[in-house]
Amino acid sequence: MNTAYFGPVRPSPGAVSPLRPAAVARIDGGFWAERRRVNAEVSLAEGPARLEAAGNLANLRAAALPSTQGGDLPSGFSGDFQFQDSDVYKWLEAACWQLAQTSDENLAVEVEAVVDLIAAAQREDGYLQTYYQLGGGEPWTELGWGHELYCAGHLMQAAVAHHRATGSDRLLDVARRLADHIESVFGPGKQVDTVCGHPEVETALIELYRTTQEKRYLDLARYFLERRGHGSLSSGADRGHDRDPGPEYWQDHMPVREADEVTGHSVRQLYLLAGAADLAAESADTELRAALERLWQDMVTTKTYLTGAVGSRHDWESFGDAHELPADRAYAETCAAIASVHFSWRMALLTGQARYADLIERTLFNGFLAGVALDGKTWLYVNPLHLRARSHERPGDQTAHRTPWFRCACCPPNVMRLLASLPHYVATTDDSGLQLHQYASGVYGGDGLTLRVATEYPWDGMVTVTVEDAPAALPRTVRLRLPAWCTQHTLTVNGATADGEAQGGWLQVTREFAPGDIIRLDLAMPPRLTVPSVRVDAARGCAAIERGPLVYCLEQTDQPGGLDPDSLALVADAPLIAGSRPELLGGVSAVTSVGQLLPVDEPADWPYLPHGAKAAREPGEAVELTAVPYYAWANREPGAMRVWLPLADRR
Repeated sequence: MNTAYFGPVRPSPGAVSPLRPAAVARIDGGFWAERRRVNAEVSLAEGPARLEAAGNLANLRAAALPSTQGGDLPSGFSGDFQFQDSDVYKWLEAACWQLAQTSDENLAVEVEAVVDLIAAAQREDGYLQTYYQLGGGEPWTELGWGHELYCAGHLMQAAVAHHRATGSDRLLDVARRLADHIESVFGPGKQVDTVCGHPEVETALIELYRTTQEKRYLDLARYFLERRGHGSLSSGADRGHDRDPGPEYWQDHMPVREADEVTGHSVRQLYLLAGAADLAAESADTELRAALERLWQDMVTTKTYLTGAVGSRHDWESFGDAHELPADRAYAETCAAIASVHFSWRMALLTGQARYADLIERTLFNGFLAGVALDGKTWLYVNPLHLRARSHERPGDQTAHRTPWFRCACCPPNVMRLLASLPHYVATTDDSGLQLHQYASGVYGGDGLTLRVATEYPWDGMVTVTVEDAPAALPRTVRLRLPAWCTQHTLTVNGATADGEAQGGWLQVTREFAPGDIIRLDLAMPPRLTVPSVRVDAARGCAAIERGPLVYCLEQTDQPGGLDPDSLALVADAPLIAGSRPELLGGVSAVTSVGQLLPVDEPADWPYLPHGAKAAREPGEAVELTAVPYYAWANREPGAMRVWLPLADRR
């Protein structure tokens, strides 16, 4: 366990990031502590067995055999995808972030065993990807689909985590040899002058630079970021696909600096933008920063679901058109929610603006957290906002039903690594003091100022911040984010009312703090109805229930007599009542209201009417509706679910 906690993103001393992740960051109670406990005790603990059963670890063992280091190649690569190694690296990164804050002898032994395996599998020249080492083809010849740089990026991030958690260079040395090999192969006038079909290596190389201070890695990341967008990736159908996805799919149609919308495969787009944000910070590149702000704004205002999820199309796992946000056909991949958090966090560090933390909060509590079951054992790859009682989904494991693991298992270990590193995303420091971006019980600090946060968030809006340590006779500023959803709040310091006016989304308290000083922020969080923009055709005429940072949904099992949510409408002026339900879904606040049954169509009815005509039926009877947090759906018996419900016609 490392006493200093640096987390996944550590801008260099020369970076232009006005905010830096807090060096002291520990979640030790409340909502997120429980989710992280399940992650550690169940998900992470089961990880090696899952990777063993899927063949990922067997591939590394096979690549470590002497015959793979020169001579005949063995056959028998396990798995359906070239990037099977990346699942191992993501689990390893997650395990290292867990070990950075907790002592777990069994987990530490597992980690070192996997590190040994990875080191043994690496070729003498530094190359490492088991698919190609085990006879899958010639390295660096399938840049569109081979994912070699993608896997390399995840290895580098695991190596940084291992180094920061343990102080060891063992895995870091492996990552450096691989990065050096990549540098020898890629670039103008070299063997390969193009990019990987799946961005990831860019942000990893920059973090490797930050860890080693080897500027060559920053330059290599810059090469990959600037090379993309010039059509250098070869077209062609994927293995298993019969169509060319086109250059927008992998963001090779236009340089990041020139792009005005997020497009293509959503995870690839957001990993790319996360790397570009790192580069902008390390290079003081104002043009690139402006492009990133423009693209983030496009994503948030036209292509983000209420849950913070992104990626509306199953086709190529992609962003759709502006305001194309179907609830029932939402792809909303769990990995895309994670990528959104990564991008927004880097933008928060780069700009100091609170709006990025607002989106992180929405995404964490809703679009991201729905991806893992409450017991930590099953997963969702896609996260629709509407599931019908008799849904007809495509075959396979990427459905709206929780699954123990996936053929393409990118999401589970990705969830594990975000939960394991979550304290990193809560607080930052700057020259003036400390900023609280998220509200989670724990201890956060840096530069002599240490705060303890106590809260029952998201169930209760009271946040109590107690100063544990502060520099003497030196004014410091504590900034607390005022969530965008909050319309009423109070702020006190040692019991006295403080200035509650937010500046740029931040509430600010400046004073010479002393141990024992208490700041209390009380965020009113009554349930509320939210309606979509009129441009979101798929949800027009509907409303959703929210409370605090949580989006709610109606599940069939909670409605009277098991009513299908598709048969229900919300009554706009009916009271919304929040109530604690400790026995439900691990303990939640549910929201109840009065709804209305929709008219039942007769079998012979044509479901369309002339304009101005009205169905000759009486309004349906009133029924009590129960809504539960969206993140907790699909944890009981199968059934229908809706986030957006039609508003009852009360004329």
